[in-house]
Amino acid sequence: MSSPAATLTAPVAAAPAPAAPAAAPIAPRKALLDSLMPLLVDVGVPLASYYALKAAGLGTFGALAWSSVVPAVRAVWGVVRERRLNGLAALMVSVNAVSLLLGLVAGDPRLMLLKDSAVSSTIGLTFLVTALRGRPMMTAGLRPWLTRGEAAKSAAWERLSTGSAAFRRAEERFSAVWGVALLAECAVRAVGAYTVPVETMVWAGTVVLMVAMVLAFVVSGRFAVAPMDRMIEDEARITER
Repeated sequence: MSSPAATLTAPVAAAPAPAAPAAAPIAPRKALLDSLMPLLVDVGVPLASYYALKAAGLGTFGALAWSSVVPAVRAVWGVVRERRLNGLAALMVSVNAVSLLLGLVAGDPRLMLLKDSAVSSTIGLTFLVTALRGRPMMTAGLRPWLTRGEAAKSAAWERLSTGSAAFRRAEERFSAVWGVALLAECAVRAVGAYTVPVETMVWAGTVVLMVAMVLAFVVSGRFAVAPMDRMIEDEARITER
């Protein structure tokens, strides 16, 4: 016969281990996926559709037009159903519209060199305007990487974005830096299109774009991403206490 102590402790010893620790890693992954979903739907799907349609043999004009369907529907749906404009979807529609219009231009190789610059300038101007209006568009792409799908960091982001002026300024700086970088890249390539030999500018344009992106990464990382990351870490740590 077992002792009373053994009888009392047996159910505790036999009880299965809590399942929460095993399931915990799923939540951050799901949160990260939820955060990335707007980027995947509004940016990833149109880009993938464009290249898939091109690979299937469709012309540039047709591929651009058909790849604009999803973001166009998303933008209209947001206005009709939610009474707000889906910024990422509207941006993709605008970029594709600019590409379509410039695709109609033929005959002048230097003018055609401006096509990619016009697209990047459209994106850059959008980033800059949304930053100046206090509604930085690039926040949608930055948030998943800083919160990493962690509930504590996501909650910290929410609190900081509504209650911290320093955090909001850093958000705006991030979009503003990228906006200025893309507009500067457009200006340099526009000048080069009419001052540098066409053969040279074909590859030099890509170099200019890469330099602009590297500078944007470095500057925005130093003056926006790093401060935001510190604020999120501090806020999440305080909450955990």
